[in-house]
Amino acid sequence: MVNFTTLLPVLAALIGAANAHTRVYGLSVNDVDQGDGRSIYVRSPPSNSPVKDVSSKDIICNVNNVAVSKNVSVNAEWYHDNRGDDIIDGSHKGPITVYIADAASNGEGAVWTKLYESGLSNGVWAVDTLISNKGKHSLTLPSSLAAGDYLIRAEIIALHEADTNYATNSARGAQFYPSCSQITVKTGGSTKPPGTFNFIGGYTTTDPGILFNLYGGSTTYTIPGPAVWDGTSSGTSNDKVVASSSVAAVVPIASSAVASVQVPTFTATDVPTFTATDVPTFTATDIPTFTATDVPTFTATDSPRPTFTNKPQQPSTLLTRTRTRASASFVAKPSAAVPKPSASTIVSKPKTPEEVNKCLDAVNACITQAQSSIGGVVNFEPCENQRASCY
Repeated sequence: MVNFTTLLPVLAALIGAANAHTRVYGLSVNDVDQGDGRSIYVRSPPSNSPVKDVSSKDIICNVNNVAVSKNVSVNAEWYHDNRGDDIIDGSHKGPITVYIADAASNGEGAVWTKLYESGLSNGVWAVDTLISNKGKHSLTLPSSLAAGDYLIRAEIIALHEADTNYATNSARGAQFYPSCSQITVKTGGSTKPPGTFNFIGGYTTTDPGILFNLYGGSTTYTIPGPAVWDGTSSGTSNDKVVASSSVAAVVPIASSAVASVQVPTFTATDVPTFTATDVPTFTATDIPTFTATDVPTFTATDSPRPTFTNKPQQPSTLLTRTRTRASASFVAKPSAAVPKPSASTIVSKPKTPEEVNKCLDAVNACITQAQSSIGGVVNFEPCENQRASCY
């Protein structure tokens, strides 16, 4: 059985925010955890940031599609940046797919076959289920699958900004979280996957499942890519499956049995909610008012140059403003008394989910930029201050 467990964003671990981004942490085979696979048997990207340009090679196996030193006998786990983090922000709803390709192809070209897909069912998204399953999802490898070395590609597509075409506005658009792991099937059937799908050209920014309004009330959703393989039709078999230079554990698959794979899921209950108390309010005393005596007046004798008969008062100190979570107030110590304003209350309007998502994306960008490439202490306080403003 292959398990896919989700990894949470670094943001959550550092400042306790809901996690927005994600990536694969490791695999488990037939319920046996294969451990942290990052850059060992998982071709790990340098960060948990999404891929958005479907015409780039990054759409295949993410930014770091480089062969790693080890193969495992099958299972995967999603995470943000550390195991045990939150899986992904609940607002990042969308489908989950899993593909397989001959490892020797490096995933390039029309070599991919879809093994699994899950989208929208009865109002519940695959990402909702992934979250509720603590980042794990499962699938079954066909018992007919031929022995050999393969790439397993697990992908989440987050649709919270997919109402905008990325080609038109690169600040928005669907977010893709692909990750490739190296596996070895030692014994099994004799059928090779067809391998007919190419992500470059196979995905376009105008596909119905990529350009999609998550907030439009749709009850159906078209998952991008080809149909799921039935396990019987075979592709062109080329017996050139070459193991990597250092191949580790292998997973035997009996002809009467299968290896199952767990896939990450997410739930709607993970979407943050906001109450009126989360929004700062302002009282009438926060707004200074002015009386007629504060405005200069002129007499009829002001010719040719006007003179002032009532010079405005100048405070001896500047007004300063203090703010708390629930309200903000102004405090001043002028030389003359400041007139009291009339009573009224101004309440800020809560932000929409789209506004919150956009703000969280900016915070994640702040976190990424703040991280040091050489290690050491990093100051994330500006990012935390920015995150607080998202709600």
